[in-house]
Amino acid sequence: MADVQVTDNSEQSRFEAHVGGELAGFAAYETADDLIMFTHTEVFDAFEGEGVGSALARGALDAVRADGTRQVLPRCAFIRGWIEKHPDYQDLVDSTF
Repeated sequence: MADVQVTDNSEQSRFEAHVGGELAGFAAYETADDLIMFTHTEVFDAFEGEGVGSALARGALDAVRADGTRQVLPRCAFIRGWIEKHPDYQDLVDSTF
């Protein structure tokens, strides 16, 4: 598994995963007052199968939890599926979803 660094690039409205300083993937989002909607997650081909997607989902959701001001709308199939496999993140999902 790669050593993945996840950061919030708020100017581009996406969480980014970097491996060895290189952009490996991202999770795009849109925000409203008390919601963050994940719309698309992409891991670049060169980093497929190295745990980048999982690290990206965990890092993004941990950042949302730490901020504490928003609930998650997981419109992105990858983020939605990741949350389903990790029930300890279910509390972040907006109840209307």
